[in-house]
Amino acid sequence: MADDWRGRSGPIAVLTGAGISTDSGIPDFRGPQGVWTKNPIAELTSTYQNYVADPQLRARSWLARRDNPAWTAEPNAGHRALVDLEGSGRSLRILTQNIDRLHQRAGSSERKVLELHGNMFGVVCVSCDARATMRETLDRVASGEPDPPCLTCGGILKSSTIMFGQPLDEKVIGEAAIYAQNCAIFLAVGTSLTVYPVAGLCEIAVDAGADLVIVNAEPTPFDGLATEVIRDPISEALPRLVSDLIARSEAG
Repeated sequence: MADDWRGRSGPIAVLTGAGISTDSGIPDFRGPQGVWTKNPIAELTSTYQNYVADPQLRARSWLARRDNPAWTAEPNAGHRALVDLEGSGRSLRILTQNIDRLHQRAGSSERKVLELHGNMFGVVCVSCDARATMRETLDRVASGEPDPPCLTCGGILKSSTIMFGQPLDEKVIGEAAIYAQNCAIFLAVGTSLTVYPVAGLCEIAVDAGADLVIVNAEPTPFDGLATEVIRDPISEALPRLVSDLIARSEAG
């Protein structure tokens, strides 16, 4: 029975995408109301080659970073459910595609969260790798620098996130693959599972014997591999699943 996965012991890996943060007021990308669905041009600002080639696009990007709803967003019931799961004593790793750090703000331990795409709160120079905070860089934008250059070498600055056209950090994705390979349950929550190599973590987990459980409003390419697919809203479904997992663990 599909329901049997809830009684499995062993480590749990949770891959989270933009869908877990929509109830915090942060739009996803590819959903019906997604940022790129409603405004395809916005995807250009997330593509590395376009970004470095076009100063006007970079200026638009800095304004979008300034106005990102993640600055004021609060964690929702989905984030808090994973904090409860960690607190229950289950071996847990959160592999997140999100850059909003809402997992950590909800109370998940830093060491339990692997940020696959980095986070939006830092800035890096594409030439010399100098670092700065997003806040101080946005202060420069507010002071009249629409596309602030690197203070060390004059190069192009960008958010310290992985953009389309940039490879993921090999160490980070390698660590994620190890967690996928060694988990008993792999939860994919709020992610379209269309971007590799992150989507391939599902295959790694299933090939190693894990139960794949997908919680997502829209169909994904991996639904056929899943032990269970749940379409309910994440802020309802994830607390319910976590409560069930904790109860099953406590029952032995």
